[in-house]
Amino acid sequence: MYVLELVGQDDRFAAAEAATAASDVTPIAAGLATARGLDDGFETLALTHRAAELVGTTDASLDSAAVLLEAAGIDRDGTVAVRARDVRSTAGIDTQAAERRLGQVLVDRGFEVDLEDPDHVLQAFFAGADDASAVDADRDTADIEPVAPGDDGLCALGWLAVETDRDFADRQPTDRPFFQPGSMDPALARALVNLAGAGPGTTVLDPMCGTGGLLLEAGRVGATPIGGDAQRKMVRGAGENLRALLDGQWHVYRGDAGRVPIADDSIDAVVFDAPYGRQSKIEGDLDTLVADALAEARRVAARAVVVGDRPWNDAAESVGWTVESTFQRRVHRSLVRHVAILQSRTDGV
Repeated sequence: MYVLELVGQDDRFAAAEAATAASDVTPIAAGLATARGLDDGFETLALTHRAAELVGTTDASLDSAAVLLEAAGIDRDGTVAVRARDVRSTAGIDTQAAERRLGQVLVDRGFEVDLEDPDHVLQAFFAGADDASAVDADRDTADIEPVAPGDDGLCALGWLAVETDRDFADRQPTDRPFFQPGSMDPALARALVNLAGAGPGTTVLDPMCGTGGLLLEAGRVGATPIGGDAQRKMVRGAGENLRALLDGQWHVYRGDAGRVPIADDSIDAVVFDAPYGRQSKIEGDLDTLVADALAEARRVAARAVVVGDRPWNDAAESVGWTVESTFQRRVHRSLVRHVAILQSRTDGV
């Protein structure tokens, strides 16, 4: 069993992404979840900081954490260090005091502490009980059910197993060779391609690729990205970004998202960020464009992720998709991104 430290404020969205690289992911407190196993690609998750082999859980107090560690079985040799986290500053714990107290427990049990280069790191996560995001039931999250912490919050102890690769977060859209306002944050783009199933040996299509942000993140997790856009400027710009920032194969083309030049069932997943209402510069009707793009996505792939400033669930279902799960991601006061995870139906639609 593992404990996961999640990123951001939306634990259900983070847990859904984590479930693409871990089994039986269950939110247990603000910013924390458990998982029964980790799969390949876990280190590429955008919305999980780290995973630790779970020692146990108790209420979020130093005394309880110390008692838990004193009683725990520890089958490890070598030097140790303790890293404490007050997750989202919800528990009101002095993390330095927690590290000293739990470090002393380990010293009393015969371990040598090495703060610079330890053989093993004990993660102590403290989370408060008053964060509603861990138990928010407003979203359909594909069988991920939250577990509420106790009234005194929750402490989870675990031995660090994996830390995710966070360097993508330093590559902001404004730092790319080609930039346009409204470009998607790379962390969200990474989460979306992970939810689509991107990874080594897969091919991911974005038929409305814009500056190529989704393509970049698909390529960075090992997929072969293919992007199309109706605007020549965007195709050139996406190619410039991919050429400068991505190793490996990729392809871009100019074309209509409703007429994708790709054979049936030849793509592993489709991911696209639909144009946003009045801000979009498109020819024709937006509803028709997105409906056609969803139909083409179903023709070439069995899984898709669509993002927009409104839900596109009805349009997706009308062309044969099953809406597996939906989320809302607030960007600012006037913009909420609606995310739908789609799976192809097998009813002949």
